[in-house]
Amino acid sequence: MSETSLLHTDIIKDVLDEKLKFAVFIDYDNIEIGVKSTLRRGFDVQCVLDGIKERGEVVAKVAYGNWRQSSETRAFTEHGIQMVQRDTTPRGDKNGADINLALDALEMAFTRDHINAFAIVSGDSDFMALVNKLKQYNKRVYIVGGKAFTSTILQRNCHEFVSYESLLDQGSSRLRRSGGATQRTGRRRSLPLAKAIPLIDRALNALETRGVQPQLGLLKSTMLQLDSAFTENDYGTSSFSSFIEKLVAKDILALTTVDGHLVIDRKSKTEDLEEETSLDPEDALPVLQKVLEGNVNLLEMGIPEREIHALVRAADTSFDETAYGFSEFAELLNLAQDKGLVRAEADSDHHLRFYQGDELLSPLPRSESRVEDSKTGNGSSDNELPASAATDE
Repeated sequence: MSETSLLHTDIIKDVLDEKLKFAVFIDYDNIEIGVKSTLRRGFDVQCVLDGIKERGEVVAKVAYGNWRQSSETRAFTEHGIQMVQRDTTPRGDKNGADINLALDALEMAFTRDHINAFAIVSGDSDFMALVNKLKQYNKRVYIVGGKAFTSTILQRNCHEFVSYESLLDQGSSRLRRSGGATQRTGRRRSLPLAKAIPLIDRALNALETRGVQPQLGLLKSTMLQLDSAFTENDYGTSSFSSFIEKLVAKDILALTTVDGHLVIDRKSKTEDLEEETSLDPEDALPVLQKVLEGNVNLLEMGIPEREIHALVRAADTSFDETAYGFSEFAELLNLAQDKGLVRAEADSDHHLRFYQGDELLSPLPRSESRVEDSKTGNGSSDNELPASAATDE
C-alpha cells in the first residue's frame, strides 16, 4: 500500500473511532449578518451541516432567529432543523434569546447522555461561558463561524474551530467534481507552510514527552489541543493528509511506516524556515495601531476594511498579513476588535464599518521592537456587530 493510501486510511480510522454524536445550536441572526457583512453572500446551512456530519452523527438541530423577518425558513425546514423564534425587547435587547440557547444546550447536556459533542454556530463571544460549562461536563465543543467575524476568544478556547470559509471551499470542491457551479469569494490567500511549523514542533514535542508514537491522527488531534483554530485549509489543502504530503514534499517532515501506520518525524531545521515563522498574529497589532492612531478622524466617521488595509499598505508597502498568519486582512481587524483597538458596526447594506475602539490610544500591550527588527530584516523601510467585540446579540 502506498504512503498516500496509508495517510487516508489512518484519517478515516481516527474519524470512525471517535463516534461523536452532535447537537447543533445555530445563532442564526449572528451568523447570517456575519456572513453577509464579510463574505457578501447568504448563509448556507447545508454546508455547515455537511461539515459537522464529516465529524460525527448529527442527532439534534436547533436554530434561534427572528423567523418572522427571514426568508430562510424553507431551507431550515428541509434540513429538519427546529426553529425557535427569537423576539427582542422594545430596546432591541437579544440577550434573552442567547440565554435561551445556552439553557437549552445545557439541558440537553444534562438529559441526553448519548450526546457527547456540541456544535455552536455563532461568532458571539457571549457564548464563552457556555463553551466552558460544556467542557466541564466532558462534552466536546465545536465552534462554527467565519474567521473574519468569530471572536478569537471562541476560536482559541473550543475543542475545534471550524471556519465557515473552509466549509464553503469543501462544498465548492464537491460541486466542481460533480460539474456544478460554484460561488466563492477570492479574497483569502493560502498561508506559507512554514507558518505551521511551530505548532507541528510543539505537537511532536508533546507526543515525545508522553512517549507516544507520532502517528498521523494523533498529530492532528494534538495540534488541535494546542490550537483549536488550526485548519489545513488555511494552507491551501483540502485534507490533513494532503497537508502532510505538502510538508514532506518540501522536505520539512519525513514519513516512515511502522506496523502499518505512518509515523511522522521532523527533519532538521533551517534558518530560512525560522525567519518565515518568526512573526505571530499579535505582532501585527502594533503596526495596525500606529496607523489607526494617525487616522482617528477617519475612524470617527466609520471606515470600511478596504480603506484601513490601504492605509496600512501606504504606511508600510512591505506589509503582508499572511506573514503574521492571517489569510485575509479582515482576520487582523477581527483580532483588533477583541483587543479593543477598533469597534465594528454593520450598516444598512450589511457592510462592516470600523470605529475607534476603547483601547486604541492605550499603551501597546507588547513591545514594538520585535516587529521593527523583523521588518528591518525583511528589507522594508447601523446593525449590531456580529463579531468578536462584546455585543448584546
